[in-house]
Amino acid sequence: MGSNDPHLRTPSGKPRLRSFGIALDGTPGRFNAITDVPGVAVGYTTLIAGDGPLQIGKGPVRTGVTAILPRPVQELATPVFAGVFSQNGNGELTGTHIIEETGAFNFPVTITNTHSCGVTRDGTLRWMSRALPAALDSAWGLPVAAETYDGFLNDINGHHVGFEHVAEALDSATGGAIEEGSVGGGTGMITFGFKAGSGTASRIVEWQDKRYTLGVFVQSNFGKRSNFTLRGRRVGPELAEPAIREATPRAEKGSIIAIVATDAPFLPHQMKRLARRVPLGIALTGGYGYHSSGDIFLAFSTANPEAALAAPGRIARADFIPDVDIDPFFDAVVQGVEEAILNALIANEDITGRDGNFVPALPKAWLKEKFG
Repeated sequence: MGSNDPHLRTPSGKPRLRSFGIALDGTPGRFNAITDVPGVAVGYTTLIAGDGPLQIGKGPVRTGVTAILPRPVQELATPVFAGVFSQNGNGELTGTHIIEETGAFNFPVTITNTHSCGVTRDGTLRWMSRALPAALDSAWGLPVAAETYDGFLNDINGHHVGFEHVAEALDSATGGAIEEGSVGGGTGMITFGFKAGSGTASRIVEWQDKRYTLGVFVQSNFGKRSNFTLRGRRVGPELAEPAIREATPRAEKGSIIAIVATDAPFLPHQMKRLARRVPLGIALTGGYGYHSSGDIFLAFSTANPEAALAAPGRIARADFIPDVDIDPFFDAVVQGVEEAILNALIANEDITGRDGNFVPALPKAWLKEKFG
């Protein structure tokens, strides 16, 4: 495989897990990304500005917005069957009540920092009214917006994310290979005491005579260094250095948002079952769902669009894979979550944020020595 192989490097050349010869179980899709699911697109706005002491409203800024489009723009009003699961609810993912009630949602998903979640939700509605005005002419919208906390590196109370940044992320959404690490909503995030953020992976699942794709995207911001586990080996105790440098105390221990997408036909209760398998992938890396962690997960299927658009007064029909055959998709979720978290860690560099707070990247030389 060449250096341009999307399994090995991001579009900008940052390394991914597999560039170190570490291959997890399962068969990845073409780009090993959530965008392997047909019609799914991802866009980012990354905001990095300023250095030195915190000045609320001025910086330093280390934050951004991630946008995930479940369908092509002109089809965003068509709902997708979905399910949500909260392993530990110390966080926010808007739109969950209607998903629990109806088993579906429409419009894009956004992920950002904790104090900008409302801006990205409202910004999505503003963008939809421009991009697809008919979708809101005689209806309402309840967009999904999620968050994790980046206040150790970012001037989170400066509210630097604006509606224009939400629009930029949505407008830039694309399929194919996507960036990972300190981009979009993941710009200021930390995992196991190393710089983390945005990560993705995918798996191909064969069922009968068909090949389906399941993709995962994470905004990873959790975990204690001592618990870090890689390929079943607890490596955290070997990695006391390089250490985080805290000029100001870390007030929050972390969170993770995971989005699972598939083109396999599943019903809402089955999507919830997929979402409930996300914690198993997190646990493989050493995440245990601590008290202050907001571990909230959304799974959706792009299949059955005609069922979601069925006219009133008529029977609606939807295809679905039976529950007895769902296990390979559980495998895909667990494998994809584990790899997405590791990609977020590896596609990264050292970063210094507010007040000189410093977060190191996972050492590449150590990875080469131990796994290369």
